[in-house]
Amino acid sequence: MESDKSLSEDEEQTPERVKATRQSTLVSVVVNLLLSIGQVVTGLLSGSQGLIADGIHSLSDLVADFVVLFAAHHSRKEADEDHPYGHHRYENAASLALGLLLLVVGLGMLWAAAEKLAMPETIPKVHIAALWVALIALTAKEGLFRYMLRVGERVRSSMLIANAWHARSDAASSLVVAGGIVGNVLGYPLLDPVAALVVGLMIAKMGFGFAWDALHDLMDRGVDAETLRGMRAMLLDTPGVQGLHALRTRKMADLIVVDVHLEIDGGITVREGHNIADEAERRLRAGFPILNVMTHVDPV
Repeated sequence: MESDKSLSEDEEQTPERVKATRQSTLVSVVVNLLLSIGQVVTGLLSGSQGLIADGIHSLSDLVADFVVLFAAHHSRKEADEDHPYGHHRYENAASLALGLLLLVVGLGMLWAAAEKLAMPETIPKVHIAALWVALIALTAKEGLFRYMLRVGERVRSSMLIANAWHARSDAASSLVVAGGIVGNVLGYPLLDPVAALVVGLMIAKMGFGFAWDALHDLMDRGVDAETLRGMRAMLLDTPGVQGLHALRTRKMADLIVVDVHLEIDGGITVREGHNIADEAERRLRAGFPILNVMTHVDPV
């Protein structure tokens, strides 16, 4: 006897998640557009390679924002014949794209900074205006990070949380760039390309981490050990469940697909066994973000 239900609660939350994703991402688009223009123009005029690198990073955020909007639009599509579990993995694919984008941008910054460090005589003296722009960018990006992280945690979207930490990486890079500009102004010209080098390393490392996690999720990675223990304990606490085995999970964006064999008294009726399995499923849905539960009843 098997039971299989989809997540009606998630369908109710979808409009809120879509609205929150669209609004927060549009805010990010406006902020990053203004910052990228200001940083690149000021970097070119002031001679700061670090500020130009930070501006290119902000420009890459615009691409990331549009990837998020694209994924949010498509992941809300209902299940169809080709996608019986829905289209939630558009979000996983978007996280993978964000990670790869960060990795490419970071490696590009490393290459440009290394070229400057190899020819220190080509490093110009930076104008103080670059420092003010870097500080403005630092403040704006930190504020954007806190705003997007709060929204992502509220609607339980790993894609939004990933984009928020992308903004935090921007804030950290702006801080490093500001330090490099200060060093250049004080007579240490190498510090500006060194700042660009550090920023590139930070971005590449974060991009690799996001891409690696998203790739594992797309390959049906299960939930973490602590969550799995919680699920097992909740199922075993269900009245009528004498044991369980073959508890398996896989992630579908921020939701979980569960398969489990429940060991139930073989002397009761089929209806009673079905009711016990339903109660076990209800408890799982109440405690975890479940997309689908498949229960198989084994008589003991």
